Amino acid sequence: MIKPRARSTKPAEALLAWYDAERRDLPWRARRGEAPDPYRVWLSEIMLQQTTVATVKDRYVAFLSRWPTVEQLAGAPLDDVLAQWAGLGYYARARNLHACAREVAGASGGFPREEAALRRLPGVGPYTAAAIAAIAFDQPCVAVDGNVERVVARLHAIDKPPRKVAPLIREKAAALATPSRAGDSVQALMELGALVCMPKNPDCPACPLSFICAARRLGAPLDYPARPPKPQKPRRRGAIFILRRGDEALLRRLPPKGLFGGMNAFPSTPLTQDVPAAAFAGFAPCAARWRALEQPVTHVFTHFALEATVFVAHTRAKFAPSDCRWAARANLDKEGLPTLMRKAAARAGLVDA
Repeated sequence: MIKPRARSTKPAEALLAWYDAERRDLPWRARRGEAPDPYRVWLSEIMLQQTTVATVKDRYVAFLSRWPTVEQLAGAPLDDVLAQWAGLGYYARARNLHACAREVAGASGGFPREEAALRRLPGVGPYTAAAIAAIAFDQPCVAVDGNVERVVARLHAIDKPPRKVAPLIREKAAALATPSRAGDSVQALMELGALVCMPKNPDCPACPLSFICAARRLGAPLDYPARPPKPQKPRRRGAIFILRRGDEALLRRLPPKGLFGGMNAFPSTPLTQDVPAAAFAGFAPCAARWRALEQPVTHVFTHFALEATVFVAHTRAKFAPSDCRWAARANLDKEGLPTLMRKAAARAGLVDA
């Protein structure tokens, strides 16, 4: 009878052995023996910011199918990129994605290999630069995301919020890296947090690092990482105006900066402000017989929650207001409406919910 292979007692080795056996097959992850594609790594890291793997997977494949190289993405109209991004949220990422693609496509060497140089690219912050440098170029970088924070905090029973002890978290994460496999080490820690050391239901018996885990030894993995009290999100009110002209609806192109920057949307109140109901009428795009729908639409943003009353009206006007245009109802799905605006369109019966 063949005895099962003994688990290494060296944490870095045990982590990589587990990763080699359990790693997921993700569309942006290079298969064994393949060199990572920096474009695919960069694209995935930008898409995964503040978003889950489950949300991103299919969208990533569609995005990559449309623009297989950074040069093709750089040559695409920004409007097309924004439309393809619709529904992923944090729309400044899409604008930065396009700007970064143009900068990289114009550089003779493509994506830079070094973390410091990557940080100078549009939309690439400290974590993203470290992740790209490690995963795409095998640079010895420490990339700390929420998964890594949780794993490290539990392994060492760190009783302070990760943001307050960031240098300590980085130091402990670096100690789990294997220099000859820097990219795999970074992905292994993230994968461990995603598959085993999960926020609410950690599978401690399956963890390759359970033999050094202080939180498990204390019998309290859910106590880590320590979290400061969550401030309650402010609730704001607003209004969205859907003006119909036959089978067309009025859309407005939003300014490049700000919420939904550069995207198409229905006219509305300033959605980052709390606007009292008595003031809604002052933000309508034109005089019309506006009717408020019975149920408002709600949406939760990073820093606030919004309840927006949807107003609808019909017109026979030949011209659109100066900053607006008429869009065919049949084409609304191609306009790349932000999720909030799509909810309003569904409430008004213009698109399927």
